[in-house]
Amino acid sequence: MIVDLLRHGETVSGGGFRGSLDDALTESGWEQMRQAVRENLDWDLIVTSPLQRCAKFAAELAQQRGVAWMIQPDLRELHFGEWEGRHPRDLMLDQAELLARFWDDPYAFTPPGAEPVSAFRQRVLAAMTNLQRMHAGRRILIISHAGVMRLLLARARSLPDRDLLQVEVSHGQLIRYAC
Repeated sequence: MIVDLLRHGETVSGGGFRGSLDDALTESGWEQMRQAVRENLDWDLIVTSPLQRCAKFAAELAQQRGVAWMIQPDLRELHFGEWEGRHPRDLMLDQAELLARFWDDPYAFTPPGAEPVSAFRQRVLAAMTNLQRMHAGRRILIISHAGVMRLLLARARSLPDRDLLQVEVSHGQLIRYAC
């Protein structure tokens, strides 16, 4: 299976821990994603997170390219619990120690009320295994989130768990992922 990973573009609510919040894309965010796929890349299937910052672009692209698309709920972003909607600069004011623990090793520390990163990894990898089983030999575009892409890229690069958040993924970035 040949997989390209595309991170959603900039959202109307800006940066920070967006997680399961269903933010819309800005015009700039739409343009970031359109630019990422402007070359004549061919896919057999587009798979997307259910969140609108991914799914609305997937629907548009699928229609333009005449390609099938599907929503895969397990490719949604990590749920950040009480940190949902907050920016790290704001957390530095009242939860600096907890934020530092998360940045240092996201597998060892779970933000208050958040999905553990180990559970996130399990659901994302299960979704990828299922896609590989069902779509072997096909070219797939996965439209998802920074956390999903960081997880997959960290594993592909054989990085230690604690280095997960060191993987850089920009808005609208398209990356080939070897399965």
